Amino acid sequence: MLSRSATPKKNSQWAAPYLAVGVVWGCSFIFIKLGLEFLTPFGVAFGRCALGAVTLLIVARVQGFTLPQGRAIRFHLWIVALLLNVFPGILFALAETEVTSILAGIINAVTPLMTLIAILVVNREEKPKPFQIVGLAIGFSGVLIVLGAWKGLGDNPLWAILVLLLAVTCYGFSFPYTRRFVMPYRLQPESIVAMQLTLAAVTLLPFYLIDGISSDNYSLGPVLGMLALGIFGSGFAYLWNFRVMELAGSAIASSVTYLTPLVAVIVGLAFLNEHLTWHEPVGALVVLLGAAIAQERIPLRKRETNR
Repeated sequence: MLSRSATPKKNSQWAAPYLAVGVVWGCSFIFIKLGLEFLTPFGVAFGRCALGAVTLLIVARVQGFTLPQGRAIRFHLWIVALLLNVFPGILFALAETEVTSILAGIINAVTPLMTLIAILVVNREEKPKPFQIVGLAIGFSGVLIVLGAWKGLGDNPLWAILVLLLAVTCYGFSFPYTRRFVMPYRLQPESIVAMQLTLAAVTLLPFYLIDGISSDNYSLGPVLGMLALGIFGSGFAYLWNFRVMELAGSAIASSVTYLTPLVAVIVGLAFLNEHLTWHEPVGALVVLLGAAIAQERIPLRKRETNR
């Protein structure tokens, strides 16, 4: 996630936007399910990116942000758009044609672990620290628990699980790429994301025109779900997340990853009557524990204090 260079202010005003981001991103998986009632995976991916782009372009216009100029920065933002929006947008929707929104939301919690792996792969000279290895081992054992590996994959086809893992792998590699090739330009995060989503929508437009609509049955619920997914999930949620970074710092802002699977489980049970097995929430807790250890949010040993 992009971070601001400003020193975070010490106040509690970050709580409201933080909860808003967690709820909106946690609900994204049920919104995808709703969108699939009349759109194909290409249509869902394009719809969320296009609506998010329009939302942020309007905000940029109102607030006076200029979009990034120059071929180099736009090329790098296009790569980020592929990794953060285009491929995951298609892959999550494709997987949710077969798996529950609950499972998709839980697998999404693997993102911090994939990010760590991506950083270690990209920076080969950076050796993994012991707590990172422990965190990764715990986290991926949690994935096996989520999937109920001891009894097969149940009703979940292997290809759908692999697609979900590929989606979060794209997320993981987007962060070191952004840090290396985009952050040095020191542009306003809002203008960066507006251009990123615009490039994603343009990339997905041909696929939408070829195979974007699966049914001409435009019910109110699915249409509202897609509007919420695009306007809030791919639009305002970014702005709220930047606000949390300003007020509380990037560490707290990134911890929203721990809230989204909880929201995904609650809304999946409440609104879609999806089935939840005992090992899914247990595995999710193990995944989050592993991510927390790998990020050193939970230190394995006491930090030495200077006397």
